[in-house]
Amino acid sequence: MKKRRFLALCLSSFSLIVAIAACNTRPQNQIVIGSKNFTEQLILGELLAQHIEANTNIKVDRRLNLGGTFVCHQAITAGEIDAYVEYTGTAFTAILKKPPISNSQQVYQQVKQAYAQQFQLEVTEPLGFNNTFAIIIRGEDARKENIKTISQAAKKTPEWKAGFGYEFIERKDGFPGLARTYGLRFAEPPRVMDLGLMYRALKEKQVDLVAGNSTDGLIDRLDLTVLKDDKQYFPPYDAVPIVRQQTLEKYPQLRQALQQLGGTITEKDMRSLNYQVDGEGKDVKQVVQQFLKSKGLVKK
Repeated sequence: MKKRRFLALCLSSFSLIVAIAACNTRPQNQIVIGSKNFTEQLILGELLAQHIEANTNIKVDRRLNLGGTFVCHQAITAGEIDAYVEYTGTAFTAILKKPPISNSQQVYQQVKQAYAQQFQLEVTEPLGFNNTFAIIIRGEDARKENIKTISQAAKKTPEWKAGFGYEFIERKDGFPGLARTYGLRFAEPPRVMDLGLMYRALKEKQVDLVAGNSTDGLIDRLDLTVLKDDKQYFPPYDAVPIVRQQTLEKYPQLRQALQQLGGTITEKDMRSLNYQVDGEGKDVKQVVQQFLKSKGLVKK
């Protein structure tokens, strides 16, 4: 037993030493930008990185495509990354465990205050667009059945199959609450699907209803229809950069660079950026570079 305890203590100490060494080996004047694991997040992570590099003397290590909300939150609170883009409604309900509310300013202020107090993270200026969850069906079904709202779709769902991402199924502001609010029942339990595959599965009639994002570029391209959230179930999801307070203290110029991005991206802009990558197969770095130039945000 003593040997086991001694071995466990040694392993724990070794892990701590490795972790400290890893932190100390980060190059000077460098920060780490992370992102979640879908196209829009890759674009936004790259956008932060390029804008910071172009407007400060800070170097950026990109650790994009990390995973879902909880993976990114754990990474930034642990100091593995310095910043990433979050959505206010996601922070409010999934991280802070608060019931959804529809007032975007209230959500933003409560998230900003709680993140500063609980996690020593600063919620900066919103980027300018709201990427809410979107309940989506095929355009042909919407036209044939004259379905425009989620309430209207609920009458058909006992005959339909649904496909959702893992996070949407698990989150309180996702499927559980949506099903209760609208009385949704499906022909079989919803399928858990990768976000990148859902739209194709919907188009190819493997499923009949999915939950996507309102800024997804493939919605128009694939003739899909976003249903109106007529009961206002979903909270606002304003995109905001989240940054470690410690990082901002070390690099004061970072704050100004991020403030410059406030209000610069419309929902139409984001849908276009997403489509250029998803629909046209363009390189994320090139798409971001062109966008920053078009907005006059690149100084170098």
